[in-house]
Amino acid sequence: MLQAQAYAQEIIRTGFLVVPPGEIERRVLVRVTRQHVLNKDNPLEFNAVLDEATLRRQVGGPNVMKEQLSHLVEMATRPNVDLQVLPFAKGSHPAMQGGFAILQFPEVAASDVVYLENMTSDLFIESEREVYQYSLVFDHLRELALAQEESIALITQIAKKIE
Repeated sequence: MLQAQAYAQEIIRTGFLVVPPGEIERRVLVRVTRQHVLNKDNPLEFNAVLDEATLRRQVGGPNVMKEQLSHLVEMATRPNVDLQVLPFAKGSHPAMQGGFAILQFPEVAASDVVYLENMTSDLFIESEREVYQYSLVFDHLRELALAQEESIALITQIAKKIE
């Protein structure tokens, strides 16, 4: 949801080595189009915790990374986006085994869902017990992470050091 187009293309290209080139472009288009829900009149609320490694790993070269970091800062200034960085100094954490997304729905009858994406498939977890565990982990990550203002400052600092 927070990937600039060139960054998304590089992530998909290098992460899915067996995907045909046409499929790469389709996946990039899906990711970029999906972001429109953050920009519409009644935008979705989006909370993210990014590991500092995500900001420092050179994906696609300096220009791609500068664009990505700039995109993150821009998105973090939106009132419906809360972006936090989990710094290296916090050490190990429960999400080191992989990223996840929790999808929450405003309808009372709709249950929250956890979305996991891996190299060969996507997985939606609907078990109330498991979703609750992921929610606890996400709350813990938010407590460990820098506040949004500190996160934006760190992203900006990292971007300035890219040559």
